[in-house]
Amino acid sequence: MSTSWEVVIGLEIHVQLQTESKLFSGAATSYGGEPNAQACAVDLAMPGTLPVLNQRALELAARFGKAIGARVATESVFARKNYFYPDLPKGYQISQLDQPIVEAGRIRILKEDGTEKWIGITRAHLEEDAGKSIHGVVPGMTGIDLNRAGTPLLEIVSEPDMRSAQEAVAYMRKIHTLVRYLGISDGNMQEGSFRCDANVSLRPKGSDQLGTRTELKNINSFRFVEKAIEHEVERQAWILEGGGEIVQETRLYDPDKNETRSMRSKEEANDYRYFPDPDLLPVRISEAQLEAWTRDLPELPDERRERYQEQYSFNALDAERLVVDKAWADYFEQMMQALKPAQARTAYNWLMVELSGWLNKTGITLAESPVGAEQLAQLVLRIEDGTISGKIGKKVFQKMAESSESADTIIEKEGLKQISDSGAIEAMVDQVITDFPQQVAQYQAGQDKLLQFLVGQVMKASRGKANPAQVNQLLREKLKK
Repeated sequence: MSTSWEVVIGLEIHVQLQTESKLFSGAATSYGGEPNAQACAVDLAMPGTLPVLNQRALELAARFGKAIGARVATESVFARKNYFYPDLPKGYQISQLDQPIVEAGRIRILKEDGTEKWIGITRAHLEEDAGKSIHGVVPGMTGIDLNRAGTPLLEIVSEPDMRSAQEAVAYMRKIHTLVRYLGISDGNMQEGSFRCDANVSLRPKGSDQLGTRTELKNINSFRFVEKAIEHEVERQAWILEGGGEIVQETRLYDPDKNETRSMRSKEEANDYRYFPDPDLLPVRISEAQLEAWTRDLPELPDERRERYQEQYSFNALDAERLVVDKAWADYFEQMMQALKPAQARTAYNWLMVELSGWLNKTGITLAESPVGAEQLAQLVLRIEDGTISGKIGKKVFQKMAESSESADTIIEKEGLKQISDSGAIEAMVDQVITDFPQQVAQYQAGQDKLLQFLVGQVMKASRGKANPAQVNQLLREKLKK
């Protein structure tokens, strides 16, 4: 793509709220039920049924609004968004348009270069989900599963503040992190609890006029969002640089072919003939009720990141990497209950490098890890107090993962305690100096790299048990001219 274009991106993120029942009915919202087993008469739009608002969904939306510094409306209105689709029994979707529950917030993202950027959030409104069309189960026919029909969604609409696919992914990740910290959604992308539409356009650099946008629909992974946007940017640039015009439309991203395909022309609000739902009165929330819903917000991701930077001297990127998944940050917190602040960096490395790598390799989740936070903290302590070296620590960790035994048990059983006795180490150092006179002479002649060769020989003689710091110090002292 030519550098003469500026990319403009806005995201609409759909978050399934963690309620036990649907937005306007008492049907269950649990995932994985038999098709249509969780669709009641209200969800099916049977004659004579009326919607009843789920108060818990209001509470969760209000908590989100408070967390992003937005205005949480004390009065909001539900409207009917009219369109026909087989998995929408009523022929309309109950949503919010003119008076949403949340307006005018913002969140801060951390870019890849470590700089920060604020992304505006125009609104977040409540709406019910549609059902799902199932293809390929019955040959030549499409099945309709209405289990999701009526599931409560919070649609979070950003300002068009993002200028690259990477910024869009960072924003999406931040929203994902935030809703999980708040406990308002499980954020499970595989189950459809968190998905987004991306609005993408190009404009000449320096222009303040927005270009014609296309909407990329229903993307449910961070990787696909990045790839879909990058492909769409290239497609639009190719059209514009060829003298063509962008058509405002909705497009579908095909990850198998890494391409976007036209679905339909892009509708505007008037195409849906919105009007206030006559079956639902305006929602009025008292200030006292709002205060009760939002007074006990947990420590939020940005607050935790800043605390880690101050308390443990982490840089912003490392702290962000740790807090982005609440489960990992909570695991780290449990480790630090047994450790001192000065040991935080070692704890971070063992968690984010060794344990993370092992889990990725074995394909299991942190929740399924055979090495608990207290066990990993004990291993860190044994490295920090000199009982074992970091190299031996990796061997101990592997055995912990395989057996679920504690670090102390494995160290004792395997006889892995580090040799820190200065007399024993000195004897091994003297022997190595005697056995490798040529390398000793070369080191003393200025070839500093040979020190590590000599250290390695001492470690080999000790079967890896000698304290590496003591070995280094003794060799340096003895080889001084």
